[in-house]
Amino acid sequence: MANLITKIFGTKHDRDIKELRPIVDEINQWFEKFESLSEEQLRGKTDEFIARLEKEETLDDILPEAFAVVKQACKRLVGKSWKVAGIETPWDMVPYDVQLIGGIVLHQGKIAEMATGEGKTLVATMPMYLNGLTKKGVHLVTVNDYLALRDSQWMGKIFEYLGLTVGCIQHDMNPQERKAQYGCDITYGTNNEFGFDYLRDNMVQSAEDRVHRIFHYAIVDEVDSVLIDEARTPLIISGAVESSDTGRYNEMKPVVADLVYKQNNLVGEAITKAEKYLADGDDYQAGLHLLIAQRGAPKHKRFLKLLKETGVKKQISQVEAGLTRDKKIHELDEELYYVIDEREHSINLTDNGRTQFPRDVQELFEIPDISTELSGIEGSETMTALEKEKRRDAIYSLHGVRSEKVHNISQLLRAYSLYEKNVEYVVQDGKVMIVDEFTGRLMPGRRYSDGLHEAIEAKEGVKVEAQTQTLATITLQNYFRMYEKLAGMTGTAETEAAEFFDIYKLDVVVIPTNKPVHRNDSEDQVFRTRKEKYKAIIDEIVRLYNGGRPVLVGTVSVEVSEVLSRMLTRSGIRHNVLNAKRHQQEAEIVAHAGEAEAVTIATNMAGRGTDIKLGPGVVEKGGLHILGTERHESRRIDRQLRGRSGRQGDPGSSQFFLSLEDDLMRLFGSDRIASVMDKLGVQEGEVITHRMITKAIERAQKRVEAQNFAIRKHTLKYDDVMNQQRQVIYGRRLQALESPDIKATIIERMEIVIDDIIDATCPEGEYPENWNITELQKQLQFVFLLNLQFREADIPQLTREKLFDEIKNAAMQIYNAKEQAYGSELMRKLEKYAALITIDQYWRDHLNEIEELRTGINLRAYAQRDPLLEYKKEAFELFARLIDDIDKETVGKVYRMQVNVTEERRDERRSRPALVATHADATGMGYSAAGAVGTGAEESPMADAAERGTHKTIKREMPKVGRNDPCPCGSGKKYKKCHGVEAQH
Repeated sequence: MANLITKIFGTKHDRDIKELRPIVDEINQWFEKFESLSEEQLRGKTDEFIARLEKEETLDDILPEAFAVVKQACKRLVGKSWKVAGIETPWDMVPYDVQLIGGIVLHQGKIAEMATGEGKTLVATMPMYLNGLTKKGVHLVTVNDYLALRDSQWMGKIFEYLGLTVGCIQHDMNPQERKAQYGCDITYGTNNEFGFDYLRDNMVQSAEDRVHRIFHYAIVDEVDSVLIDEARTPLIISGAVESSDTGRYNEMKPVVADLVYKQNNLVGEAITKAEKYLADGDDYQAGLHLLIAQRGAPKHKRFLKLLKETGVKKQISQVEAGLTRDKKIHELDEELYYVIDEREHSINLTDNGRTQFPRDVQELFEIPDISTELSGIEGSETMTALEKEKRRDAIYSLHGVRSEKVHNISQLLRAYSLYEKNVEYVVQDGKVMIVDEFTGRLMPGRRYSDGLHEAIEAKEGVKVEAQTQTLATITLQNYFRMYEKLAGMTGTAETEAAEFFDIYKLDVVVIPTNKPVHRNDSEDQVFRTRKEKYKAIIDEIVRLYNGGRPVLVGTVSVEVSEVLSRMLTRSGIRHNVLNAKRHQQEAEIVAHAGEAEAVTIATNMAGRGTDIKLGPGVVEKGGLHILGTERHESRRIDRQLRGRSGRQGDPGSSQFFLSLEDDLMRLFGSDRIASVMDKLGVQEGEVITHRMITKAIERAQKRVEAQNFAIRKHTLKYDDVMNQQRQVIYGRRLQALESPDIKATIIERMEIVIDDIIDATCPEGEYPENWNITELQKQLQFVFLLNLQFREADIPQLTREKLFDEIKNAAMQIYNAKEQAYGSELMRKLEKYAALITIDQYWRDHLNEIEELRTGINLRAYAQRDPLLEYKKEAFELFARLIDDIDKETVGKVYRMQVNVTEERRDERRSRPALVATHADATGMGYSAAGAVGTGAEESPMADAAERGTHKTIKREMPKVGRNDPCPCGSGKKYKKCHGVEAQH
């Protein structure tokens, strides 16, 4: 029935295109009319359009004319050339009708799916020109700096020809240069640069240092890569952690390396026993020992070799299912030193593993229970107060050191067992650099979090950099959702259409190709082992090379590309290698990958954004052949690789070579496939090519895609909570940053703080005699520097309203006296400075608290509670407390901070005053509130409210407590969030 309806009414994409055809016809009519315009008249259209927009015409009204102007400009530039990324490049493009359709779709705020080679770079120029006429700024988001620079110089000539300005953001630009680029009508850059600039804008101390304008309209090139693949990890700006001890990773490295060595030997022994049991026909015991090997070292070479034998994988699965059913899997795990779960990407150290450590390391796992220890100390009748304090400090110190070292051991185990050099990361110039799993490119500046990067550095023997803490963060989803209008273009979006709409409310429109695709996509070839697969790949490359055809070999990792490169070298085949280690010239190498006899090995998406044009004589030989060495966990990546061949009606072909040892097959798809190969009697060296196998692999990919989508959606639900908080904090910060005068805001917050203090110490409904006057005095002294003194006889006459008025009046007296002493201009700067540094400090600490909350929140599920609801509830409570803390501390800083004014008499110049927070006692700033001293003071309950303070030398009576250590008061909070707030002032 569905097929019948489709035949009658067409697909959604057919209907989408049909609606746009009349607009394309109108564009082409205007294009013909503009033929008669002079150069000057054509360029004058830009000013005309801007004037019409000011007279309330809409962008949709002028779209056909604007697109026709761009098309006419393209035609008039044909034959000219200019430098693009240092290379003289001739212009030879005029938009086709399908490119006009793509441009309309982008203007409508949708995603245009256009096949590789259909000219997406040119398509974007038309909606960018149209939206650039608003002078609000248009952003074109690319996947790397090279493409941003190339496209801004290549397409920029069109915009400049028509009178619009073009900018380009590069990673090494300073804030002034960035601001100038963002000031242009059209700005090219990468998603990381745009996102990090947004975060940095909300960390600056001066409004002039902000670089972004409003978020008006953005077109995201390779939208699937940016909004889906890279959206799994947030953008984070980090700073060094105070007192982080990275030396502990090197200290723990030898014991962890020794444990890994012992585990490998243990697994080797299990495999030897399994081989014996297999020879004796005892399948259960063989399966049991191979399951031990699988859980202890799943990538052990001998284990992977045994998996190739008929029925072995099935036997392991049956044993595992039986142990899981009988709840005995933990007994098996205790035979190992640690257990690896590749799917969850986790490692669990067993009790047996802990016993393998030296005694002093085993003691690290005996972490003291702080609450029990503190209870014992408090209940002691033999210890003095000083002895109790020293004992508490010792407990906190022991807990902190042992917890940290246990964490170091855990991350080192992950570094050794789950992260492979030249797969997840490479080592270059003495630094560990992460490899993007989707693009194969290096990600300089990115670091694994939670100490993992430091663990890998220790493992590789390079310098262990200082640990970092989050200063600002945002997910790409929430960054791009800030734009008033968002659009995207890619060759592969249809498979993720549901996610694009669900998260970004972006519709996907599939644009037809300019010419029919003539690429032959062959069925996958599946081998039992990688060794057989690699041999078959080399044989196929040699065959195609001898036939004069170009070959593009797609790999999933640096390691595989280097293995194939060595094998090709031995076979005497000239080739180029493009991977994360050699991507500087990737665009140039990929551009020549279509020439006769060219063999190019590239990680899956290297050189993306560059067309592969066929050289002379290649069309007659069959065009470019794509050879995939492994299926990616995402079908889109495979489609992108295939799409490099068969552009603009060229002939071409593609085929994937797989083995049961490939990660995707091993983890998600090979049980059924292995049993099929067993039934068919496939022997070593033989290949199986069957539609059923290809379908099974696609099902495995769909399972992984669904799992990854669930992870991204789950992450976004949590980040949405943070995003609401981020908007409030950044809104407050922006107000403080851009307002010339925030005195009214400070006074308003001062009143809120007074109210909060009165609510906390003088509850409504209680008699004044029962109020906590001591705490009230302490709070007023701490925040407002008020020395509030009460006579017993006056307390019963107090009311909350009178108390509020008296406190506010006294506080304002000090405030006004301080402003009179410093002058209004300096006081306004002090207020702004106090607001900004307080927001930054408390927001940074809040991010770390939220991160800690997020880390452990899933454990609530064991108590039958929804972790997300619990997270929302507790995050809200933390945020409410954060706002109160920021208000209180901002007001307190305004009162406590002093200004050092340095006068350089020698040069007879007055230096610019420096604002500094002081730690000395500065009660009342040396000024008295009215009535505090002299006549009439005895008439008021506020007598001596702002008594002049005296300076005292402060001596530390207790050992120093680190900001991130538990607070000695026993509250369970970190010192910096408890008594540390008080101590720092």
